Amino acid sequence: MSSRASPSSLRLSDLTHPVVAGLISVIVNYGGTFILVFQAARVAGLGPELTASWVWSVSIGVGLSGLLLSWRYREPIITAWSTPAAAFLVTALATTPHAEAIGAYIISAAAFVALGLSGYFEKVIRLIPPGVASGLLAGILLQFGIGAFGGASVDPLLVGLLIIAYVVLKRFSARYAVVGILVLGLTFLLAQGRVDLSELKLAFAAPVFTMPAFSLNALLSVALPLFLITLTGQYMPGMLVLRNDGFRTSANPIVTVTGLGSLVMAPFGSHAFNIAAITAAIATGREAHEDPAKRWISGIAAGCCYVLVGVFGVTLAAVFMALPATFITTLAGLALLGAIGGSLAGAMADPASREAALITFLASAANIKLLGVGGAFWGLAIGLVAWLVLNGQLPRREPAGPTMAGKTAK
Repeated sequence: MSSRASPSSLRLSDLTHPVVAGLISVIVNYGGTFILVFQAARVAGLGPELTASWVWSVSIGVGLSGLLLSWRYREPIITAWSTPAAAFLVTALATTPHAEAIGAYIISAAAFVALGLSGYFEKVIRLIPPGVASGLLAGILLQFGIGAFGGASVDPLLVGLLIIAYVVLKRFSARYAVVGILVLGLTFLLAQGRVDLSELKLAFAAPVFTMPAFSLNALLSVALPLFLITLTGQYMPGMLVLRNDGFRTSANPIVTVTGLGSLVMAPFGSHAFNIAAITAAIATGREAHEDPAKRWISGIAAGCCYVLVGVFGVTLAAVFMALPATFITTLAGLALLGAIGGSLAGAMADPASREAALITFLASAANIKLLGVGGAFWGLAIGLVAWLVLNGQLPRREPAGPTMAGKTAK
């Protein structure tokens, strides 16, 4: 019997934690990485209208795709823009005309649609040993956990308050720990006058259509790297986040839907969106809800927040970005502590795969960057090589099981 929760069976008490988890994932995304989009727009010489259109297209696209996938599969499928791709575009757009960049976005999105329809990506995901997958996730998340405490040297009062409040709330009301530090932190910042909203004006964003242009140079210098960076830096770890917490939705519809969304939104400036990795872990673990079958609400909440930000364009994005960096990093790190602990436990659980998982963890945490490819890919590659050498072969591929039927998250 499936453990999926129908909308009619949800109570108000079931909504609080997943809604807050979805909200935190959105805050962390906009407050932590969205600055890269503005930097890339500045490098490309885009004016306010085209920049606002980029914000609109990527926010609306991310929101609607996450809403659709979470509702359809009743799992917390959090979508986001490709952060490593945005970082890549900060340099790539300096020498690429905007129309040609749009054409490259379209080619990359079409490639993801083809990949999702082919079904090959899901087959690759199922071949990854669980210990190696857990080690990869733990390594990726490690820096965020360290960041929760590292900010104490810059802003000791704020960081100390959040850490102490988190520990105390965990002791007396674990379910409300993350909710509590979010509310307490925002209240503290407002009381100190560190978030100035006095001149905030809500304004609707207007999408601007750009006729794409296609060139061999943009294909090789933008489209191909964009596809590879997003595949290895977002889709691969993002799917492993879902698997690590026990969710079993096939990667194929996720890649297809986000690819189609990216294809539709590309002419309006969106570079690429996909399944989230880091921020997804905030919404897929026990902190979002004790019952895994009710965590899909976090995907709905995140999607609604993204759409809201998209409607008002750069205005609300600027609000998220106005929050102090130490608040964002501490909030993200504390919200991810459960995911980090669970991943480490999963990585070390099987003695036969422990050393390969440990190698994966350390290689991923080192965040190796070679040939323009980020640390998630190299951590996984090194871990898989270690597994093959130590164990002789990859585990046999298991058939896809029912979505969260009778399972509990790790």
